[in-house]
Amino acid sequence: MEDVPVLGSSQALSSPPKLPRSTPLPPTRYGVVVFPGFQALEVFGPLSTLNVLSRDYSMELAVMAESLTPVSTNPEQPSTFVSSSFGQEIVPTHTFTNPPEVEVLIIPGGYGTRNKEKMAPVESYIRSVFFDLKYAITICTGSAVLAGMGLLDHRRATTNKCTWSLVTPLGPKVNWVRKARWVVDDTPGVTPVWSSSGVSAGIDVTFAFIQTLYGAGTAESVANVMEYDRHLDDKWDPFAGVWGVSTGDLD
Repeated sequence: MEDVPVLGSSQALSSPPKLPRSTPLPPTRYGVVVFPGFQALEVFGPLSTLNVLSRDYSMELAVMAESLTPVSTNPEQPSTFVSSSFGQEIVPTHTFTNPPEVEVLIIPGGYGTRNKEKMAPVESYIRSVFFDLKYAITICTGSAVLAGMGLLDHRRATTNKCTWSLVTPLGPKVNWVRKARWVVDDTPGVTPVWSSSGVSAGIDVTFAFIQTLYGAGTAESVANVMEYDRHLDDKWDPFAGVWGVSTGDLD
């Protein structure tokens, strides 16, 4: 059995994995949208995974927001939770009005997705670039953003199971998949959408994306560097049962 080179090693850096001639070149320009109240792991989990990948591929990342002011995971509007200052911030690199061209757009979720005023510029940007993207990846309630804009109509997607009853009505024409760690919809003629279940599932959908676009050996190498035991089965989803959404009209 051929050894898989460890990413980040001198061997891997000097000789990145070779893709079959028939395989299109994988994407190199990534973007992520952030807004007040984004969920931390839904951004930093996928980005940490891609960060390891970038040791062997020349990649670019744009963190986009309404302004260049640091964006907090704390939502700006009152919530049903106790008042807390426990949050993290991320510094945007670009604004929605001056974005770079990206091939892959990551759309996280979080309690901030419920703030219509703050989400308006996010949605405006997404709508302006969606059909030019090579791929879109939604994490958790990030699928609610696309669903509410009608961009998932008649397409398959999943979302966080604990917010299932809140998210799915936003996209009544979406073919919601109840039991899934992640779902890939590659309907011909439109931007492929990779959607994940809740929060931590964003890491697994990112690995699935890497495996498909960069190869299984590369995905395995990244997982080994991260010491992450990833889920390989897209249908693995015990939380659908936990939250009582494993059966119903939508599947």
